[in-house]
Amino acid sequence: MKRGWIWLAVVAVIVMMVAGQFSGNYNKLVAADQGVKQRWAQVDNQLQRRASLIGNLVETVKGAAGQEQTVFGEIAQARAAMAGAHTPEKGIAAAQGMDSAIGRLLVVVENYPQLKSMESFTQLMDEIAGTENRIATERMRYNASVKSYNVSVRSFPMNLLANMFNFKEAPNYPVPAAAKVVPKVDFSGLKPGAGATSK
Repeated sequence: MKRGWIWLAVVAVIVMMVAGQFSGNYNKLVAADQGVKQRWAQVDNQLQRRASLIGNLVETVKGAAGQEQTVFGEIAQARAAMAGAHTPEKGIAAAQGMDSAIGRLLVVVENYPQLKSMESFTQLMDEIAGTENRIATERMRYNASVKSYNVSVRSFPMNLLANMFNFKEAPNYPVPAAAKVVPKVDFSGLKPGAGATSK
């Protein structure tokens, strides 16, 4: 009789240990998943801020370059996609579309040098530059959080729990292709001493 109780106690302890390990790992997955979502929320805040600033920039540029309707339409579509993006995957795709549209808008700006002398344009460009820096920082933090979470989701034995409770890998937010392009610098048109000013 005593031996039966001992075995029952041993089994109960093993079950409690397994259950504790199970719940601990599950809670780690939940915490990591929430961490990724929180980091994405920070990225999304900055992307939405950029979309608003770009809207203001478009209105400013329209005054000087009203005939560039194609570019303005692309910006409007990119902003609409950003507003309708409710998952990181859709948000990343919308942000990449916005990156592309902003690139085309900046080409338009280069064709209208009078814009650069407008105070409102200069202020908007400064705000957008600051927002781009914040986006880069938040993207880095988000990707670090995604890496940690995805390692958990794919590592044994956590992957068993992840599959059981439908924890999916989170998407990385890649650096925009335009940011990977090395800028071309051409000093061939400068004469010696052209940059110097005399007083």
